[in-house]
Amino acid sequence: MNPKKGFVDFSHSEQMIPQPEMLEIRKHKRQLTIGIPKEIAFQENRIGLVPEAVSLLVNNGHKVILESNAGKSAHFPDNEYIEAGANLVYSSTEIFQSDIVIKVAPPLPVEIEKFKPRITMFSALNLPGQNETYFKQLMAKKITAISYEHIKDKTCSFPVIRSMSEIVGNTSVFIAAEYLSSVEYGKGKSLGGFPGIAPAEVVIIGAGTVGEYAARAAIGMGAFVKVFDNSIYKLRSIQNKLGERLYTSVIQQKTLSNALRSADVVIGALNPVNGITPCVITEDMVKEMQYGAVIIDVSIDNGGCSETSHVTNHTQPVFKKFGITHFCIPNIPSKVPHTASLALSNFFAPVILQIAEEGGVENFLRNEKGVRTGTYLFNGILTSKYISDLFHIPFQEIDLLMFPLH
Repeated sequence: MNPKKGFVDFSHSEQMIPQPEMLEIRKHKRQLTIGIPKEIAFQENRIGLVPEAVSLLVNNGHKVILESNAGKSAHFPDNEYIEAGANLVYSSTEIFQSDIVIKVAPPLPVEIEKFKPRITMFSALNLPGQNETYFKQLMAKKITAISYEHIKDKTCSFPVIRSMSEIVGNTSVFIAAEYLSSVEYGKGKSLGGFPGIAPAEVVIIGAGTVGEYAARAAIGMGAFVKVFDNSIYKLRSIQNKLGERLYTSVIQQKTLSNALRSADVVIGALNPVNGITPCVITEDMVKEMQYGAVIIDVSIDNGGCSETSHVTNHTQPVFKKFGITHFCIPNIPSKVPHTASLALSNFFAPVILQIAEEGGVENFLRNEKGVRTGTYLFNGILTSKYISDLFHIPFQEIDLLMFPLH
């Protein structure tokens, strides 16, 4: 008899190997109070739930509290929420006493101070803009904080990021068309081609979701599109999805430089590597571009694709350098807040209904591994190793908190 095999058989039969504790969870549907504050972060115009979603939640027995004018910037007026059954309040204090708070931007310190202990908050994390104090302030409130941009679905993709990326890709082309046609900032040139007139050339750097939807929009407007990426898989995928024999290339300095010289529009949409976007457009490349060309640097929130890029905002969205117009707003979805709010609401409403059906957030998290991925605080305990390493804050694996060992 093999002694090693005998021990393994024995240990399995006697359950000596540690196993997750399988607790019997009784599900009792809960009535939830959902709070929607007015966003006070700079130029954040979106809202997490639109009136139709509020009506759905109210009709399922839940209470929705809305701060007055929370949907105004996204063109969802108070009266539509009142008709949907929301309770309107004129201060965020009551909002932050809810069971679940739905925010778009991360909460500011003045908002965190108003949080009732042990609430659940859905919001963006926007890690590059945070610091150790931010997380410790949230931890002191013992809240459960879920970053919607890090939530995964059953296909292991990021549904909210994908929705926002689709919107950003499409919108970036229309922004480019606006500035390209401008006499002041562009060439006074149409993005599309016409009989006897050559179309504008659009160079897209990055073949992910943003790049795909930018290419769709640009091709639809009649532009000639070139797509660059270092992933052959992504380049092949974008060709198959669009049904076009696009010009595609891996990112090589000489090839990219040649494409930029004739480009009317450049859209930088590279995914970050370790939180930083690779800078593939040098200052010398920009100097050689045609006067009046337009760069839309979608990747600016992680550093940008171009050496000449720096962050702009919706009040002053562009600047010119070497005669090239740069548009470098990190939060492009806020330029189309109505559409972006609908996309967020399509995600949040079903999640809230599922939380209620599961009997609360804790049961819901046990059953939804993808949402656990986006949970960086659980009852005030940091559950993200990455944040822990970054700010030297102790953490615990969320799976061990959800499924304690014997």
